[in-house]
Amino acid sequence: MTPTKFASREEWLTARRALLEMEKAHTREKDKITRARQALPWVKLDQDYLFQTDTGEVPMSDLFGDHSQLIVYHFMYGPKWDAGCVSCSFWADSFNGIASHLAARDIAFVAVSSAPMAMIAPFKKRMGWNFDWVSSSPSSFNSDFNVGFGPDRPKNRPLMYNFSEIESAFMDEMHGTSVFARGDDGAVYHTYSTYGRGLDITNAAYSYIDMTPKGRNEAAEGNPMSWVKHHDNY
Repeated sequence: MTPTKFASREEWLTARRALLEMEKAHTREKDKITRARQALPWVKLDQDYLFQTDTGEVPMSDLFGDHSQLIVYHFMYGPKWDAGCVSCSFWADSFNGIASHLAARDIAFVAVSSAPMAMIAPFKKRMGWNFDWVSSSPSSFNSDFNVGFGPDRPKNRPLMYNFSEIESAFMDEMHGTSVFARGDDGAVYHTYSTYGRGLDITNAAYSYIDMTPKGRNEAAEGNPMSWVKHHDNY
């Protein structure tokens, strides 16, 4: 590869210090956004959704374990798919080992897909993952949180993704992350969701790739993320 420009060490240091000021401003703005996110109002769930797990059906309240907060990664894997979504798998490769750190801050973490556990378990084993992953197949959880667009979605419900109405869903599953809290009253509340590129900050590989001179370089390849494969297929 060819550098965009050459510089002396002194010139590089001057440019790097200027960039550092931009990075600090970005960090301060991010901190401001984080405070606004934490200040969002809570919405009480009107049902305790059921999920399939390795040990049987459990209500959503059980996914919290001993914690008062729960992060759900909406993993794209439908009941008629051959494998879990390649892009979601790209994200999931950084999930192993995270649970203990989140638990230290009173947070449980789980991936959720509409595929049954009979499909999830072997794919999880193939990929070498150990994070909690359950199936939403017994309930309307995926469609209620606008990541499920399969035939079970109520016909009278508008198609919504990333907080906007859409004319059609290009897949029967979409990705996202939602956060829930268990109140002192024992009820479960929805506190936050993010979709699309809102998930960028949770992808460790992208964060490192963005530090490099070439960066993602996806525009040069046409379809963004067309380069991504399951990690055992590179």
